[in-house]
Amino acid sequence: MAFSLLAASAWAQEEAPALEGEQVVITGQRPGPGLWKVSKGEHVMYVFGDYSPLPIKMDWRSKEVESIIAKSQEYLPKPSFGIKVGFWGGLKLLPYAIGFKNNPDGAKLIDVLPAETYDRWQVLKAKYIGKNEDIERERPMFAADTLYRSGLEKNGLTTRTGVYDKLDKLVKQYKVKVTPSGFEMELENPGQAIKAFKNSPGADTDCFAKTVERLESDIDAMRVRANAWAVGDMSKIAALNFADREEACNQAVFDNEAFKSNEKLRHAEQSARKAWLANAERALEANGTTFAVLSLSQLLGPKNYLLELQAKGYTVEAPE
Repeated sequence: MAFSLLAASAWAQEEAPALEGEQVVITGQRPGPGLWKVSKGEHVMYVFGDYSPLPIKMDWRSKEVESIIAKSQEYLPKPSFGIKVGFWGGLKLLPYAIGFKNNPDGAKLIDVLPAETYDRWQVLKAKYIGKNEDIERERPMFAADTLYRSGLEKNGLTTRTGVYDKLDKLVKQYKVKVTPSGFEMELENPGQAIKAFKNSPGADTDCFAKTVERLESDIDAMRVRANAWAVGDMSKIAALNFADREEACNQAVFDNEAFKSNEKLRHAEQSARKAWLANAERALEANGTTFAVLSLSQLLGPKNYLLELQAKGYTVEAPE
């Protein structure tokens, strides 16, 4: 069991302003972007740039990726982090799970959000969600997640891309060794942590406000990024800015009274990054060919992992 609010899919990307006229979301079978190549001598690691949201009706398939996985000795998935409670911890957690998503003391969104943000929420809720009184009792971070996913779906986009599942299937098909770079922390007293979370005021209005802002202004930019990824248009991909939309929502968890004193959790992203980079260096030393995955923000944004490898003397080549 892990908290869905700290799922490994964190660190998604925000969108830059759209290119004028970008409306069509690509469908059908598409190859996605080319691969980054990291090498030292004859040892090579190919890095696939994962991204979401993508077009709902797009079917990803890359013969290049499949051929490289087939000859790889090792696979490095994206770095991840989460909270584990274990079987017995899960049983202890159950009595506190009811109402987990709701604001404490029966508060509604209108009570915890700034008036201007709440008014904007009402417009987007009517557009993308419709009548739903229960969601008005949810914490802003959970209501924001529902709004974001509904907004994407209404615009032909989804975060459930299926790309990662297909990569896992290929890795299993060719029996490639898998080396995860995950950071998973087990709560010593999950019931107490959940109780504290439920009873503590939220620190997630910034998460909510940023979600509203993205859906108000950046839907066209999301189409630009999704279309560019689908056809492997690196010129468009490289021209768009990357910033973490999810950062404010992750921070809403870290700043909550139930978790803010946990130093391991606060440094989870940094720990996962270090683990991935260490695994990458070891794999490049040991294998002729390695296949790895990072999100586009970890390949192009300010958190670019490959710059660290380049600084250590590895040759890094971006796809054209």
